[in-house]
Amino acid sequence: QVQLVESGGGLVQAGGSLRLSCAASKSIFSINRVGWYRQAPGKQRELVADITTGGSTNYGDSVKGRFTISRDNAKNTVYLQMNSLKPEDTAVYYCRTVVGLLPYWGQGTQVTVSS
Repeated sequence: QVQLVESGGGLVQAGGSLRLSCAASKSIFSINRVGWYRQAPGKQRELVADITTGGSTNYGDSVKGRFTISRDNAKNTVYLQMNSLKPEDTAVYYCRTVVGLLPYWGQGTQVTVSS
């Protein structure tokens, strides 16, 4: 069983920054791709960014140049640095990984960006 716990969400004004953290209960991030997803009210969940075991990153078009995903294997934690936040970034943010073909999700953390 793998548990993922997100933290770092909150309320921020447009143009501000937040850093989200996703901590795993096991040392899995060094051997698995990890992704950040988000879901806004009435919308489908979408990929924000992910990072491979080799450190390659991939970003959704709407966050390129503003968000940065990174990983600290020693702390079993993946981060999402979010800069230049916009009201349309408001959503619940989730991290996800796959272990042994099984997907695992965190409980989510709310990010609200006011205009």
